[in-house]
Amino acid sequence: MRKFIYGLLILGLAACAETNQEAKTKVTKPETNAKGMNTLGLIGGTSWHSTVEYYSFINQSINDHYENNTNPPLVIYNLNQAEVHRFQKEDKWDSIANMLVNAAINLNKAGASSVLFCANTPHKVYNSVQEKLDFPVIHIADATAKAIHAKGLKKVGFLGTKYSMEQDFITKRIEENGIEVLVPREEKVIEELHRIIQEELTYGHINEQSKKYVLSVINDLIGEGAQGVVLGCTEFPLMIFQEDLDIPVFDTTKIHSMAAVEYILENVQ
Repeated sequence: MRKFIYGLLILGLAACAETNQEAKTKVTKPETNAKGMNTLGLIGGTSWHSTVEYYSFINQSINDHYENNTNPPLVIYNLNQAEVHRFQKEDKWDSIANMLVNAAINLNKAGASSVLFCANTPHKVYNSVQEKLDFPVIHIADATAKAIHAKGLKKVGFLGTKYSMEQDFITKRIEENGIEVLVPREEKVIEELHRIIQEELTYGHINEQSKKYVLSVINDLIGEGAQGVVLGCTEFPLMIFQEDLDIPVFDTTKIHSMAAVEYILENVQ
């Protein structure tokens, strides 16, 4: 009898093991029509609030493409924004470039065949980062210029951090595509926009008075002939929306994210 019981237990365990193996096989071989998607690396954290928007938009766009819950192969490297801001204030852009190169290399090791910076300002060191990598970094200004051309505009306003407004690492790249770019010229305006970004928006704080101020600056640029406005800081779209203005608003977070989606689906049949 004891041998008979042992025999039943062994048969039962074998059956369970077979069932578990079948279950494992089903889990490791999901049905999907997502073959051929490129793996993309996101260098985020500057700030994480806008990085969330990148992640959300890219995933939703891929879901929409497949008309189901197919998700894209994304890898995220989250930078320490406090350290980035410290290096900015100390004018140590080489240190920021090193952070970006390290992040990109780690994302590549994790399977990413291309990366993007989830912000405008890091593109100040785009060239020095790209030359150290043997895979592409998707540039936010190229995607933005393409979106402006699609609207048929020749002159746009641009708002961003003081680095991207006072320097031309974003605006010049847009202008090289035959588009005139207007930026605020008064130092106090530039400093206030920068303060709103770094002291409010990067913490996820939306202040109505600050929003009114940003809209007044945009209206001044419209008075100078701007046919559209580029939100050249990926935090501004947390505050300024298309319904706030009568001219086209170019949300660089969504524009850059769309370029990411195009890359992911580039080789999909």
